[in-house]
Parts: sequence; C-alpha cells; structure tokens
Amino acid sequence: MQALFNIINIPFSYVLQFISDIFGGNFAAAVFVFTLLINLAFIPITIKSQKSAVQQLRIKPKLDALKEKYGDDKQKYSMAMQELYQKEGVSMSGGCLPMILRLLIMMSIYWMIMQPLTYLLDIDAGTMKAAVAALKDLGENVVEGRSELQILGAVNAGKINFPEIAEAAKDMSFSFFGIDLTATPKFNIDIFSHFNRTWIMPLLAFASQMLSSVMSSAMQKKQNPDAPSMMGMMLTMPLISLFIGFGFPCGVTFYWACSSLIGGVIQILVQQFYGPHKLLSKERTKQLSKQCDFEETQIKKFGQIEE
Repeated sequence: MQALFNIINIPFSYVLQFISDIFGGNFAAAVFVFTLLINLAFIPITIKSQKSAVQQLRIKPKLDALKEKYGDDKQKYSMAMQELYQKEGVSMSGGCLPMILRLLIMMSIYWMIMQPLTYLLDIDAGTMKAAVAALKDLGENVVEGRSELQILGAVNAGKINFPEIAEAAKDMSFSFFGIDLTATPKFNIDIFSHFNRTWIMPLLAFASQMLSSVMSSAMQKKQNPDAPSMMGMMLTMPLISLFIGFGFPCGVTFYWACSSLIGGVIQILVQQFYGPHKLLSKERTKQLSKQCDFEETQIKKFGQIEE
C-alpha cells in the first residue's frame, strides 16, 4: 500500500517542499496552499462527475420503465440497462471513477503530512528507527503511522538528540499561531484546569466541516426545496472529526480543516454554475432544440414532395 501511495507522494512532496520554501519553511502555509491547489485541480473532475450524475438523472425514467417491464428478471434487466447506457452514450462508472481518484489522492496527501521526515526532510529509515527506539526508552507511546511527527516534536523539544533531524528541520516551522502541529491533543474532562492550545485544532476541524456542511445544505435546499433534510449527516461527520481529532497530531487535523473549508467553498461554486438541475435544464433545452430542428427538416422535405 505504501508503494502505491509513493507513486503519488514522491512527486507531490517536491511540490510541497517548493511551496514551503516560498513561505520561508512554514509547514502550515504550505499545507493550506497545497490543499487549495489540489482542490482547484479537482474542479474539472468534479464538473465531469456532476455531468455524469445529470446523465443518470436524464435516463432515470427509461430505467424505471425497464425495471417495470422485466420485473424480477435481473439478468434481462441488466442486459437491457447496458444497452440503454450504450444507446444514450452514458458511462455506467462515470460518477464513480472521479470519486475513487479523489479519495486515493486525499489519502495519499494525508500520509504525506503524517510522514514529514520521509517526504519533506529526506531522513533515512535507519535514523528514524533509532529515533523511535529512543522515544520508547523514554517511555513514550509511539504510534505506528504517526511516529514521524512524534519524533519531530521530541527532537524540537530536546527530549531526544538526533542532530541530522534537527539540522534538516531547522529551516521549517511546524507551528500555527503558536500551536505545535507535531503535538497530539489529549482531552481532559476538566476543561478549565487542563485546557491546552492544541485543543484548538480539533475544534477548528469541527467548525470548518460544520460550516462547509451548512453552506452545502443551504445550496442544495435552494436548488431543490423538496429535498429531504440532511441534518443528521451534517452533525455526524463534524462530530466524528472532533472526536478522533483528539487522537491525531495537530498537523493532520489542520489539514482536515483546510480540506473541508476549501473543498466546501469550491463545491458550492461548482453547484452554483454546474448544479444538476442547471445542467439537466441545459440538456433538455439541447434535446428540444434537436427535436425542433428534426421536425423542421421533415416539414421542409414534406413540402418539397408535395410540390
């Protein structure tokens, strides 16, 4: 799996390093700009997915007619459905492939942010293995998959001495307004006595995802007032982000916040100009225009025959 992600991560890591250099080694600024660029690059894929959804919506009455015609005969229905898709020029997987590609790249970026020593600082595996051993000797609970951020935080705090890591990281800042992005927030029920600034990152991830969900829901409701309420889903995902955010390094929750906010804004803009109902209206107008042209041609032919 790691080898698969490396196909994407290694080229992306050079881009992230380049952006980081532009911002003087600021990791947070690099993650934000990189996330913005990735989401902008996804706009054509998102539009294509929207168009595919519209095509599915356009042929839905015909699919319903086939289902009623063949009843429980799934084999005949499946064959007829494939023929319909081919006849109408609609891809059966057109909406799925962009989503799979987006998910794959988002997961790849997640692992790249979780492993800055590998992808940003070019620290060799032997040094990282020795650093993990040093952390364990101190009694630290080293979590597989998050160890690189733990190592980086420990080196910066002076808990372990690895000059090669300190030298590689000296020109990079893993701080966001004073919040250590390598640290993992630990929740305590006594929020007044044990409040920690790292708590802000899971809260930021929750707030950004909640804001994105509210804006998206409002846009969908505007386009389709009869659409069912998605209040449960709106609350579920942000609450999950908040809950698990207290078990992940702040750099990861910062990425979640950037991704939710930027992705939400872009999705709203895409919906504004390429929403399913607008695209469907254009599609129907195009079909009506073709039908009118065909009828006009037939009338002219009929007129010529009579003469």
